[in-house]
Amino acid sequence: MDALRRGLSGGVRRGWRLARPYIRPAERGCPERDTIFALSTRPGKAAIAIVRVLGRMLGPAAAARIRPRVARVGRIADPRDPANVLDTGVSLWFPGPASYTGEDMAEFHVHGGAAVVASVLDALDALPGLRPAEPGEFSRRAFDSGKMDLTALEGVADLINAETEAQRRLAVRQARGELHQRYDGWRREAIAAMAKIEAFIDFAEEEAIEDGVYEDARRQAAALAADVAAHLDDRRQGEIMRSGVALSIVGPPNSGKSTLLNKLAQRQVAIVSPVAGTTRDIVETTLDIGGYPVVVRDTAGLRAGAADVVEAEGIRRALDAAREADIRICMLDARRALRPEPQRPDPFLANPEWRALLHLPHTFVVLNKADTTTTAADNVADDAAGEWAAAQGLCRSRAVLLSCVTMQGWDPLMRLVAADIRRSWDSGDADHMPLTKPRHRHHLRQCLAHLREFERAGDAHHHHPVLAAEELRHAAAALGRITGRVDIEDVLDVLFSQFCIGK
Repeated sequence: MDALRRGLSGGVRRGWRLARPYIRPAERGCPERDTIFALSTRPGKAAIAIVRVLGRMLGPAAAARIRPRVARVGRIADPRDPANVLDTGVSLWFPGPASYTGEDMAEFHVHGGAAVVASVLDALDALPGLRPAEPGEFSRRAFDSGKMDLTALEGVADLINAETEAQRRLAVRQARGELHQRYDGWRREAIAAMAKIEAFIDFAEEEAIEDGVYEDARRQAAALAADVAAHLDDRRQGEIMRSGVALSIVGPPNSGKSTLLNKLAQRQVAIVSPVAGTTRDIVETTLDIGGYPVVVRDTAGLRAGAADVVEAEGIRRALDAAREADIRICMLDARRALRPEPQRPDPFLANPEWRALLHLPHTFVVLNKADTTTTAADNVADDAAGEWAAAQGLCRSRAVLLSCVTMQGWDPLMRLVAADIRRSWDSGDADHMPLTKPRHRHHLRQCLAHLREFERAGDAHHHHPVLAAEELRHAAAALGRITGRVDIEDVLDVLFSQFCIGK
């Protein structure tokens, strides 16, 4: 296999001897598995592409005196035809167990053209004993070898998909193991309390330890239940930061809702037309506002006497979206709001159901079309919007006079929205890592239910300590399912199917 040695050595003189299978000694802790390869960078044209190879057949590279973790530049040649140089690139060698997965791993950094990447992958596929990796298989092996727990792997997946600064910060903390430390610590506490109950069962009569041991276990379980309950009572901060704050734009027809969405997205997301009722269904896009992920929804204009059943359904959905949103922007026409005509009251404000939206938490009122009013100066605009809000029984700072034409009032509106998100959902607490997944919330609720059952039935369980220990065992098992300690095969299948191939 001299050609293979020269071909995949990346220019290293004593290269990769893959002529025969190699199995790392058992004491190194790596089980015998397939050797796999994959493109680890995003497909498509780029300056650099990284191809990873992982598995037991890489072991002889160490014998070839390749220094670990030292980049070497050289030819990347086809092992089937050493004269066929595929590219000039960089090779790196990461011997296990000090690697991402705990197994031997190599990386080839080549130019990111589609033809180059395809030729390198084809050459690897031709080698005996190598196969393409499944989605997430590299990370799955890291989990199997104990390099990462399930919460850290979920953090890695979120980090890959992070699109805003807030999402990145949250994902980094989770990938570094902050949730693992918390949940595994709680699991150990539940097990410690359970051990005291077991001691009570086994030795109470002989050692006379009934009162002290059992009461210690109850106090420990009560403290753990309080910690879990406080963690659950977080207003879904982490989940909202991960998936995006839901912001609905509502208001009467032709108030500028679709124009505002297009300005936010900096592209034509929604159709803008002077014809009332143009928007019939919800138009949605995800944006970055002040470093936070925000899912913005444009909704149908609210008016009485819908033209048809389709518009009526759109209005119903608009109201539902407004009520369910985390944040609302109510768009009104500044001309009508600032110059009310007693004989022609504003239909939006005259409708009690619609007007009630203004008084919901996290609601901002935008008086649009400021360019058509006489309040052109910013200070006059602020006063006019504040006075209007006060007259409606609203906080003065919750109203903004805006022009989607001149962009007057744009920066104040963006600051208001970003500040509201920061106060409400971004704790900024370095000591508090929030919940990020519905899966975590489900298992924590199960844990809390078992702990509370232990507390509520304490006196009864005092006479049935086996049942008490069983409640604590279930609580510990629920925490273990979050980190991947027990019974999570189905969860793993779903999680790793969402990873890219080379991760």
